Amino acid sequence: MPEAEHALPQIADRQTWQARIDELRFKEKAHTRAGDALAAQRRRLPMVQVDAQTPLIGADGPVPLIDIFDGRSQLIAYFQMWHTGKPAAQQCEGCTFSTSHINELSYLHSRDVSYATFCEGPYEESSRYRDFMGWTIPWYSVPQESVDRLVANRFFGILVTYLRDDDKVYETYWTTGRGNERMAPSYGLLDLTVYGRQEFWEDSPKGWPQHWNATGGQFRQDGRPTAQWSRIHAGHSDDLGTSA
Repeated sequence: MPEAEHALPQIADRQTWQARIDELRFKEKAHTRAGDALAAQRRRLPMVQVDAQTPLIGADGPVPLIDIFDGRSQLIAYFQMWHTGKPAAQQCEGCTFSTSHINELSYLHSRDVSYATFCEGPYEESSRYRDFMGWTIPWYSVPQESVDRLVANRFFGILVTYLRDDDKVYETYWTTGRGNERMAPSYGLLDLTVYGRQEFWEDSPKGWPQHWNATGGQFRQDGRPTAQWSRIHAGHSDDLGTSA
């Protein structure tokens, strides 16, 4: 981990400090309300029908899209990028960052929402990666015949929401890029700290530590996606069955 620079914020007495926070709080509340307004618009979007029988591959073979709802009315799916035949260290650092944050699904389930990862790679190979990472989320591979129906001229790395109405399935929303940050509370927490994300694009005072670009390097450390190191240090094998 790079050493932090020694540039520091100005020092103030508590009354002055609190007054500045109170001033900022008005803007924070406006930002929150703007997000609420966007969510309200999102709930009013039209939707597009998707073939409910579109096959995905799970542990027991082909599974139709509608079954992945697991009886619930809504589904959130993250389409994870995959580099077929490549070792764990060369898998997508951004997708690893996002998916590593998804653990407890009971709160989604209590709102009648299921969650699953739809991976670009072959099931046997990519599911070994899931096991290596210690992820417990439902995991499926997207066969080539289903890519056109589900990805539909987009790219893996998208976050998609679906609605089930009886035996029909509809796509209601999708996002990608920084829209996926809602998957990863680490970024939200870093935004509360004085040094922020420490990425080059951030508007920070002179002398603030900035170590990472925004093209993948921010999610890698010593040649691997950062989240892999805790698994390696705990003795878990990263063999994906891709080597002789």
